[in-house]
Amino acid sequence: MKKIIRIRKVDLMGDKKVGHSLTKIKGIDFMMSNAILNTINIDPNLILGDLSDADLEKIREVVESPAKLKLPKWLLNRRKDIDTGADMHLTGMDLPLAVRDDVKRMQETKTRKGIRHAVGLKVRGQRTQAHPRHGRTVGVITKKKAAKLQKSTGPAKEEKKESPKKEAGKKEAKK
Repeated sequence: MKKIIRIRKVDLMGDKKVGHSLTKIKGIDFMMSNAILNTINIDPNLILGDLSDADLEKIREVVESPAKLKLPKWLLNRRKDIDTGADMHLTGMDLPLAVRDDVKRMQETKTRKGIRHAVGLKVRGQRTQAHPRHGRTVGVITKKKAAKLQKSTGPAKEEKKESPKKEAGKKEAKK
């Protein structure tokens, strides 16, 4: 039995079931894992470390390019790609890179979603009045908190005394 199996630069524990282990790869959820294993005729309840090398190689090939399988299009996570127009399923580090490129393209074309991404607001129509106020001071600061803030910043700085030349210049200007 193998302890660790590496697929798509992710270490999968060999003592877990195959169906559950595949979900640890970014871009593969429970439904996709079941679809992959059903198409290559591997029982999802088998232990990953007990599989033969041929079965592991099948799993690696399918996880690299699951769009080549005859899966329903709704199961893929990137349908009608903007650049290629093809239906794809991204896994591993390809997924966050594609999302980052999509957000960057929206910001460059100044779409509504792109502008909201750039400003740091909610993008999908959620309410923004009360809930998403993390990291910002909102409302009135109590006397206790104000005193605590003042103590943490230290005593107030004393005013700097001006040089004797400047004082002399001010006296002459007053006369």
